[in-house]
Amino acid sequence: MILILIQMTAPYGPYIRDKDFFWYVRAKRVRIFFYVKRKGEVYKMEMTGSIKETRAKIKEWRRQGLSVGLVPTMGYLHEGHKSLIVKAVKENDRVVVSDFVNPIQFGANEDLSTYPRDIEADRNLCEAAGADLVFYPAVEEMYQKDFSTFVETERVSAELCGKSRPTHFRGVCTVVLKLFHIVSPDRAYFGQKDAQQLAVIRRMARDLDLDIEIVGCPIIREADGLAKSSRNTYLSEMERKAALILSKAVLAGEKMIADGERDASAVIAHMRSILESEPLAKIDYVELTDADSIEKIQTVKGRVLGAVAVFIGTTRLIDNFIVEA
Repeated sequence: MILILIQMTAPYGPYIRDKDFFWYVRAKRVRIFFYVKRKGEVYKMEMTGSIKETRAKIKEWRRQGLSVGLVPTMGYLHEGHKSLIVKAVKENDRVVVSDFVNPIQFGANEDLSTYPRDIEADRNLCEAAGADLVFYPAVEEMYQKDFSTFVETERVSAELCGKSRPTHFRGVCTVVLKLFHIVSPDRAYFGQKDAQQLAVIRRMARDLDLDIEIVGCPIIREADGLAKSSRNTYLSEMERKAALILSKAVLAGEKMIADGERDASAVIAHMRSILESEPLAKIDYVELTDADSIEKIQTVKGRVLGAVAVFIGTTRLIDNFIVEA
């Protein structure tokens, strides 16, 4: 049975949930939801900043025998985040989205204070994608004043972003492990755009015997190829055009490998030359590594990550590709 529900501006009406067929069209001040009714579940997304309330909700779902997916985010959500949520909704009975700008993964001179935030827009996107719970804690909820316990990986976090942001992955692993303990998900979803982060989380889950499936999801790009990122909002019009050099370099490197090039240094040199052709681009790194260990390689073989980090003006952007060779 196909059911059409129309909701006016209030964001929290009850809807029939179907995790396999869920989208909406926005027209002026009316939202139109199209569903295929399968189980007859009533859908109402909830929001909380409380760890206690989140755990209570998870326990309630577990008593019903429901599976749980988690999408960890820092908010200011875009289509890339939405793709993670949509996938999670398809693969789990219930989905939690965490919306938390994690201070301990920012370095001393990074953009913590200016990182974009818009919880209302995030709520609307999560609701449209079919999330069941948005967990948006305050810093004080996640970290006590005397907080002093951290999670750190070695080797897999040493290169690429770990070299230029030496405390970053310690902060990432710490907050992600905390979220895993709070939500206890069956699956957790991360985007490939942060490929090293994905590798680090997978290594942490493996090394600590976490009973959680870590699901990697493809990079979502703008129509002109720029990888979706919350930090894209920092770019001026001129910088936005210049930023396209990242995807141009990444695609060129991927094509070289597809055409048969197996010398990693040749691929890196070609990608670097493309990036250097853009006056506004300042290279942080251009590397080819093993996609799982993030160790540098000399020969393109197996599962390979090609990764770049570039400053466009003062904004640091990353992009990558993963290939099997």
